[in-house]
Amino acid sequence: MSSLRLILAVVLGLIVGSTINMALIAASGHVIPPPTGADMTTAEGIRAALPQLEPRHFLFPFLAHAIGTLVGAFTAAKIASRYKPTAALIVGILFFVGGVLAALMIPAPTWFIAVDLIGAYLPFAWLGYLMARPRAQAPERVA
Repeated sequence: MSSLRLILAVVLGLIVGSTINMALIAASGHVIPPPTGADMTTAEGIRAALPQLEPRHFLFPFLAHAIGTLVGAFTAAKIASRYKPTAALIVGILFFVGGVLAALMIPAPTWFIAVDLIGAYLPFAWLGYLMARPRAQAPERVA
């Protein structure tokens, strides 16, 4: 039963995390507008706009990857019964694999790809697990 719950936890973690990721990516152009005339909806458009992009344009993609992974790992760890760190890390690894595939398909500067792959996925999956752990009871104070 706990294996089935682990699978369910990972699937739901991926769905919730992906939804957060997509929402942040969709909002990014409204918060930090792309350069005038840039088409950020296709890989070709991004490749053409790349020389005009500033570091601030990469903030929301990083946040989308990091927060999507964090929320997905948190969700998986909360749902999993016995294997909470495993559930969170599986979500993180799957998001990392998605990040690697995206880095191969969507043009981005090398510095961003490195920061994104190193900093957004596994560290935030672990943080999601830590946030999902039950809090220890504070010792009672004797007055």
